[in-house]
Amino acid sequence: MNPTGVLGPVLSADYTHSIQIIHRMLNGELAGCPKIISGYVDVRDVASLHLNAMTSPKANGERFIAVAGESISLLDIANIIRARLGKQADKVPTRELPNWLIRIVSWFNPEVRLILPHLGLVKRASNEKARHLLNWQPRSNKEAIVASAESLIRLQLVK
Repeated sequence: MNPTGVLGPVLSADYTHSIQIIHRMLNGELAGCPKIISGYVDVRDVASLHLNAMTSPKANGERFIAVAGESISLLDIANIIRARLGKQADKVPTRELPNWLIRIVSWFNPEVRLILPHLGLVKRASNEKARHLLNWQPRSNKEAIVASAESLIRLQLVK
């Protein structure tokens, strides 16, 4: 299995890097969203794809990309969170930051420097093989994003 960014409900404060983005949005730690576009998948769907592959002879020797659907931007993620959570998403960014600004900030912030290779790229992947061979039906990006945000709030991991 080759999952893209893994989202979905968290069980504790030990969660994936992809969830960290949503956590930082909810905590108001991002002034805006860098122009990063990528694919995501719900952790529950990664688990179901593993089960499907383990029980299907068609999966023998095959590799599968676990992605929910179309790639989306960080601003799309922020918009989904704000639309669903309302007041609880008051600190979530509302704008996309220009690449030139991110590059300048990266001179002073090594954490920001890590995202430079991803700026402006549209990372696309297809789940067609998993859908066709294993009849895999992942949740939508929206459902995975909302489940991530709601679980962070429910577990009181958001300030």
